Amino acid sequence: MNNENQIRTLGNTGLKVGRLGVAASYGAPAEAFEEAFDKGCNYFYLGSGRHSGGMKQAIRNICDKGYRDKLVVAIHNYGRIGLLTEYFFKKTLRSLNIDHADVLILGWHNRRPANMLLDRALALKKKGLVKFLGMSGHKRSLFPKLADEGLFDLFHIRYNAAHRGAEQDAFPFLTGNDSPGIITYTATRWRHLLNPKKMPPGESPLSAADCYRFVFSNPAVAVCLSGPANINQMREALTALDLGPLEPDEMKRIKLIGDYVHKTSKSFFG
Repeated sequence: MNNENQIRTLGNTGLKVGRLGVAASYGAPAEAFEEAFDKGCNYFYLGSGRHSGGMKQAIRNICDKGYRDKLVVAIHNYGRIGLLTEYFFKKTLRSLNIDHADVLILGWHNRRPANMLLDRALALKKKGLVKFLGMSGHKRSLFPKLADEGLFDLFHIRYNAAHRGAEQDAFPFLTGNDSPGIITYTATRWRHLLNPKKMPPGESPLSAADCYRFVFSNPAVAVCLSGPANINQMREALTALDLGPLEPDEMKRIKLIGDYVHKTSKSFFG
């Protein structure tokens, strides 16, 4: 792996991760994920989508080459019942031919997860089936409260140029070496930031690399997830690593576009 200058420590986990993470479920082939891994992208996020075969094959290939210790495998589970969560988690491990995951993410919780679910997840951690526990959700103010409890090692938080509320509601309270790590997602705001029809008058749309660079420019974020649908999208995302953080004039323009998209594009998220 190269791009050593892009490696960050993921909060208090001690895990070394590349700034650009990769997400399954969008249809990219194994070759796309393996190319990303070769360029330093080692946070592999496996959700519950139907099109995750490419990433699963890539994980098996990377492990077969002897690089399991360089890979951070994060398995996302939307279960609300502990027993089912454990069943599907173990099923995913078997499909990957690995004996443990680095991260189990309890998915889409806008309130504290039920104690029975937490107990089951912590039991998996105690058994060595998973090293670290994470959570995703859309209620930004919940993350600092859960961080104070010390149950979670990392959080998946929505953040992009059009949705910057985490800068006030979450990031300032999740700083320091003892804090949970921060992974962000929806950098392109469901591709709205790439859509010419959603731009302010006279503005050209952002590129995916622009969106990832915006996230990289925030030092609170360890990893920004990308969700490639094909190898070309993966390669475009990888250019963000070489371009680095935004210059002030670029940041000003991207925030202007983000504010416009937030104001004019309807969604069920604020």
